[in-house]
Amino acid sequence: MKKIGVLALQGDYEAHIKALKAAGAAPFEVRSRDDLQKAEAMVIPGGESTVMGSLLERFGFLDDFRERILAGMPVFGTCAGLILLAKDVEGEDPAAGVVARSPAAQEKLRRRQPTLGVLDVTVLRNAYGTQIDSFHAPLVTSIPTVPTLDGVFIRAPKIVRVGSNVEVLSSLKSDPVLVRQGTILGATFHPELVPGAGIHAYFLTLV
Repeated sequence: MKKIGVLALQGDYEAHIKALKAAGAAPFEVRSRDDLQKAEAMVIPGGESTVMGSLLERFGFLDDFRERILAGMPVFGTCAGLILLAKDVEGEDPAAGVVARSPAAQEKLRRRQPTLGVLDVTVLRNAYGTQIDSFHAPLVTSIPTVPTLDGVFIRAPKIVRVGSNVEVLSSLKSDPVLVRQGTILGATFHPELVPGAGIHAYFLTLV
């Protein structure tokens, strides 16, 4: 079975471990550089992207993680995980309490929120509102094995720009919610919270 690491510094990593087991993988928790080296692929869960990025830096494997992805290691990020993968992040600057969109404000936000910056998209943090604004929505995908699914959106980011090398696999209205760039997969919603593990099984085909 494929050894899939799940970043377990913060967030709902246990739900991803359960989904990966259902999809036929051998998942395990990743909390250090040594753990990372054992993984054939990685999953980054939802949670608090700023906290996860800061912890990756503090524990000394943010750069190693980025280098492995750039070298071809498959990775799947959901919600906050997608934010960590994105090249550009917009949204509320936690320190200034404002929406950071100008180049200077973006640079300050990047310094406060370390990211991997490997997926050519721009995301807007918390675009759908707070926790009480969470919702479900039916989604249609271009994945033959998962033609439809229930999208669970919890304090979800919104993808507001997609690079030319990024494939949109599913959209909600006109907004991309599931994208792929080579072996990098990103979702603004939480597929680990619905039965079936279809998206996780699809991710395993990229490994």
